Amino acid sequence: MDVRVRIAPSPTGPLHIGTARTALFNWLFARQNKGFFILRIEDTDLERSAPEFEKDILESLQWLDLNWDEKLYRQSERLDIYEKHIKQLLEKDSAYWCQCTKEELEIERQYFLSQGLPPKYSGKCREKNLKMGAVIRFRMPDRHISFTDIIRGKIEFDAGLFGDIVVAKNLRTPLYNLAAVIDDAEMKISHVIRGEDHIANTPKQILLQETLGFHRPHYGHLPLILDPGRAKLSKRYAATAIKEYQEQGYLPDALVNFMALLGWHPANEREILSRQELIKEFDLVHVQKAGAIFNPEKLNWLNSQYLKRSGDEQLLKLLHWPRSEKNKKIVALFKERARTLKHFSQLAGFLKNLPDYETDLLLWKEQKRGDAYQALEKTAALIKKGEEKEIAALAEKEGRGEIFWLLRVALSGLKDSPPPLEILEVLGKKEALARIKIAMEKLKDGGLGL
Repeated sequence: MDVRVRIAPSPTGPLHIGTARTALFNWLFARQNKGFFILRIEDTDLERSAPEFEKDILESLQWLDLNWDEKLYRQSERLDIYEKHIKQLLEKDSAYWCQCTKEELEIERQYFLSQGLPPKYSGKCREKNLKMGAVIRFRMPDRHISFTDIIRGKIEFDAGLFGDIVVAKNLRTPLYNLAAVIDDAEMKISHVIRGEDHIANTPKQILLQETLGFHRPHYGHLPLILDPGRAKLSKRYAATAIKEYQEQGYLPDALVNFMALLGWHPANEREILSRQELIKEFDLVHVQKAGAIFNPEKLNWLNSQYLKRSGDEQLLKLLHWPRSEKNKKIVALFKERARTLKHFSQLAGFLKNLPDYETDLLLWKEQKRGDAYQALEKTAALIKKGEEKEIAALAEKEGRGEIFWLLRVALSGLKDSPPPLEILEVLGKKEALARIKIAMEKLKDGGLGL
């Protein structure tokens, strides 16, 4: 049987990091087994589904270069298929109509809780043979069901504790468990790789598969992504939407590399792996059971490594900067320092526009304004004569801090920046002299005390 896996997001919000990680693990498994990666949009919840969220999901997957292999499937376009199988369940008396109201169900739920029992449907409508009702329920058999999870080993459930679950609102609107079972069977899905929050759904889906005569796929449930406090990852701690990472200037290859390490590690503990290396080394069996800790510092480090490995021309395109000698110099100056493309632009911002700064920032330790002014005069004279290399000799004579710190601030307006001679090379003589003049005016305005 061909390896066929799927990712099935609901268009009720943007593609988030958890679903993207699941998509990646499915994509890697398909690629290393020469299989098929299927994208299915689960949009039967018409009230919450929106076209803009579907668009975000598709664009985010394409940006990550996790491209699917067949046409895009939408559940909203498969209602005839669902109706056929729902009618089959009713005709076999494996399902029945239920007319219980929300109020009646809540009374039942409270009764079970008061007895210290897990809530479940009492079976009130089981033998009524209704021709119509509010929902359709599946007759849950009273037996144990087990399956072998690729990641977690054998898992067993007592189906008798579930009660008769709702599987459809009507003949054309299945709920998640039934829709997933029908779609997985129709699409010949061989392996269902998804988050551990779906473990409790698996026995219900297996029983539906058996009733409908479908094959049982292999299951593998991935660990949840947690913050460093081991709580479920939330937007308060880190960006969750893939689009946000794109806007912040992370590279898709870096984010893919990072997500691959959320719950899995290669045997040699390497941390930087290309897509081809991930396809070769990824092993679903060795995905961890415990929660995967999201470490933003590690993501920033990985992204910085991918920036360093990018060619200057490639970075110019990613930054959407015009191709010029000055911009090439800026890229070369900051590619070793930047964490993201956005950070890159922030670091280089002073080269485009000199920020305003306090005059005292120019002074090195106990340096006096008059001494600083004279040091800038000497530095400017060397630059005018094209003798920039002599600035180092001047610094050795009068003090590295007194010359280099002063020049760094005069050229950048910042406390932290690249070395002044590197900045000077990027700015060029004309712009550098203009900025030194501004610094000298600042010192003069404050009183030189000469």
